[in-house]
Amino acid sequence: MAEVTLVGVDKFYGAQQALHGVSLDIADGEFCVFVGPSGCGKSTLLRSIAGLESISGGTVSIGGRDVTALAPSDRDVAMVFQSYALYPHMTVRENMDFGMKINNFTPADRERRIAEAARVLQLEPYLDRKPSQLSGGQRQRVAIGRAIVKQPKVFLFDEPLSNLDAKLRVQMRVELEALHSELKATMIYVTHDQVEAMTMADKIVVLNAGRVEQVGQPMDLYHRPRTEFVAGFIGAPSMNFLDVRFVGGRIACGETVIGTAAPVPGAVRLGIRPEHMGLVAPGAGEMDGTVMLRETLGGDAYLYVKTGTGQVVVRADGDTTLDHGATVGLSFPAHRIHLFGADGVTLSSGGVAV
Repeated sequence: MAEVTLVGVDKFYGAQQALHGVSLDIADGEFCVFVGPSGCGKSTLLRSIAGLESISGGTVSIGGRDVTALAPSDRDVAMVFQSYALYPHMTVRENMDFGMKINNFTPADRERRIAEAARVLQLEPYLDRKPSQLSGGQRQRVAIGRAIVKQPKVFLFDEPLSNLDAKLRVQMRVELEALHSELKATMIYVTHDQVEAMTMADKIVVLNAGRVEQVGQPMDLYHRPRTEFVAGFIGAPSMNFLDVRFVGGRIACGETVIGTAAPVPGAVRLGIRPEHMGLVAPGAGEMDGTVMLRETLGGDAYLYVKTGTGQVVVRADGDTTLDHGATVGLSFPAHRIHLFGADGVTLSSGGVAV
């Protein structure tokens, strides 16, 4: 079993606290993604699991064994870094073999493991090449192969695709998902790219300033964010936010009534995703606005619409003729509205209180 359990993990750098009492349970065979903005603590948390960072408080367990005080080499984990960290003077075969060789694996076992990793990663034709003769994606596969031959309990990935171009990142995402399906191994993956998180993860851990904001399956976080931070981070383009107030049981944005909900005291923010807003004829929706910019992405277009209470982004069909200066009506489907309190905590999602 290769479950990973964190209990109350703290990390200080001098007086600076990077992790605040992080507690997590990652199941055996799960693909768990740590996601959040730069500086949120996700890489520090991953390195703490690996043993590359000593924690200031709490415990780390892998497979039911407390590894908090163990060296990285004794934790039975393998880590793949953002930089490929390959030995340039060695062939692909030698790069994958090196760690096993210095740890006294038998020649037959080493060869068997290299052959299996090369098969899984489709590296058989490149085993005798050096890193300089490989593409970026092939080099990353070699780095992953070097981890696979260790046959660890847990694979740790620290932004492994960030050095690749957009097309290659998509290809490598697919390959990593296929790898996880074949190996059925526990994998923990760090990224700042929420698209990677949504497409790859069984479970997402959203971090903010060293704290866990929310843990859940990708679509749970998308539909039922617990905080305004999570709502704004998950989804691309980001959720639209508008300051609203309650007039009786009605949600008012400026002079416009958007919907109804149980009134709450204090400041309230309304959130709605670009793909959930409706485009209607002027005067036919809850408010009108003026298109300031159109971004066309083939099948979709994103309209940046200026309203009397702020700018919103609306997803439209890629063939739309609406462009700068056009007046449009905007509708706010009640089951797509999220409300957030002054403390940033979600009050309701889709009209359902949380």
